[in-house]
Amino acid sequence: MTQGIILAAGYSSRAETNKMLLVYKGKFLLAHAVEGMMPFVDEVIVVTGHFHETIKEALKPYDKVTIVYNGDYAQGMFSSVQAGVRKTNGDFFILPGDCPFVTADTYRKMLAGSKEIRVPAYRGQTGHPLFLKHSLRDELLNEPVTSNLKVFRNRHDYEIIKTEDLQILMDIDTLHDYQNLDK
Repeated sequence: MTQGIILAAGYSSRAETNKMLLVYKGKFLLAHAVEGMMPFVDEVIVVTGHFHETIKEALKPYDKVTIVYNGDYAQGMFSSVQAGVRKTNGDFFILPGDCPFVTADTYRKMLAGSKEIRVPAYRGQTGHPLFLKHSLRDELLNEPVTSNLKVFRNRHDYEIIKTEDLQILMDIDTLHDYQNLDK
């Protein structure tokens, strides 16, 4: 079983609005992330926090989506990572919700990799999503909440998955980033 975790618990403070529900080409940004991941996983776990109710409502049409509320979202992104990982029982991807346009080719290449941790890279620069084998689940859950995925990843022998997918580097943090999506 392979699952996907999409992180959507933050305040969106730099965007000054719920950026997960900004519309791009007729869909919420979060819907783009969910739909891009869905063909490659058995279940998509969306971790919510500050905007829990509105995100939960927006994702109702998606049968393969499980909503997980992270009551500790104010502690930072790693608390949301751990909230999502707690719900896994197989290998899993972790994707920030503000990185919504990862291509199918990237997901395929990552699934075909061999190491316990796989990271996509575009021209030498690593991005998202991260792929982890289920065997690392408990170790990740035992990390302090002040840790982060990069620290965890760097303690392991991880595999770089080369891709021509510039989208792995996308990070929609501000309204300016959103307004420049087509530029």
